[in-house]
Amino acid sequence: MISSKEKPKAKQSQTTADKTIELAFKDFVLTKDHPCIMAQTVFGQNHLDLHTYDEFPSRKTAKLIYKDLQKYIENYDFESKEFYTFMAVFKDQDSFSENQFETALWKQLEFLHDLDNENWDPEVSDNPEDKNFSFSIAGKAFYIVGMHPNSSRKARRSPYPAIAFNLHWQFEKLREMGAFNTVRDKIRERDSELQGNINPMLEDFGEKSEARQYSGRKVGEEWKCPFLHGK
Repeated sequence: MISSKEKPKAKQSQTTADKTIELAFKDFVLTKDHPCIMAQTVFGQNHLDLHTYDEFPSRKTAKLIYKDLQKYIENYDFESKEFYTFMAVFKDQDSFSENQFETALWKQLEFLHDLDNENWDPEVSDNPEDKNFSFSIAGKAFYIVGMHPNSSRKARRSPYPAIAFNLHWQFEKLREMGAFNTVRDKIRERDSELQGNINPMLEDFGEKSEARQYSGRKVGEEWKCPFLHGK
């Protein structure tokens, strides 16, 4: 859980532009009835830790994201049943094609990994070809959700290019609570209603590498993840 002492400060330090961006994402998720009910819960309960950055992808931005993610992890209450999402929004970048966004996404993740001195989360694989792969940052596994205005999937068609970092722990917590299958099935049903078809990239963790899902682009069996674990 994010510290109640830190959240108000973060809100107060927002620029007018940053507040506009946050409102645009709330409109995208809440007003437009986004199919991900977990995202709706996070936004509706103000459990979103949103940060804006300029350059994407860049090593400079990676340093900023990493510092902010460390704070996010430090303030997270892993004993709680409340979920929070960290979101990096790139406010000055909005003209990516799906291929360009995928390239930028993995390059930004690579830059984050390059400066990460923590060991890979032992609960997941560090091999993007492995079915148990999940991206690790600062010792914690994250399920990555890339979004941008030109995504072919409406649920990923966000007002600005962005990366949502969802702790892998949250999905395991849902399983522990006995709610994972219900939440998963509801999200897939709503996504199918919105798009007209189910997202062909969706797989449960442990069936295929989740790396295939990160950018939101439909990829074939021949697709190879551009990320190579270097530690």
